[in-house]
Amino acid sequence: MKYLKISIGIFIALAASRFVPHPPNFTSLLALSFYIPAMLGINYIPALLISFFITDLIIGMHNLTFFTWGSVLIIGLISKYFSYTITKRIVGVFFGAIIFFVVTNFGVWALGSYGYSVEGLIKCYVMAIPFFAYTLISTLVFSSIIEGINVFFRIEKLKNK
Repeated sequence: MKYLKISIGIFIALAASRFVPHPPNFTSLLALSFYIPAMLGINYIPALLISFFITDLIIGMHNLTFFTWGSVLIIGLISKYFSYTITKRIVGVFFGAIIFFVVTNFGVWALGSYGYSVEGLIKCYVMAIPFFAYTLISTLVFSSIIEGINVFFRIEKLKNK
């Protein structure tokens, strides 16, 4: 029952940031992809992927869906190596943003959007830099919210002892 409640919470948090109008790549996607497995365990990765699947069905599937989900999986799996301190979590979540950038833009190139050449691959990554700025800003915003909630509940837990 606890897993189901947390999974519903994950879905609500993800859906709220994806369904509300926002700049491109400005969602809680990366922060949740990192923090949920880092703080709750990698057994919550399926809940994340199912939440992404459901929201993608509503928003609309696209050619890069599997690259996006793949980056979520990779970010979730590596998160356990960065979960021990706030500094490591911040480094880890930004490393996750880089993974997302590399994987999804490789997907854009692999699907032929910029031609199948080294020049096309480079152009693909260069053209994606403005979107990466939104990704970094949203990752900072949503990670700060998650870290703030984490600190609040730790302080409340200490007060109740």
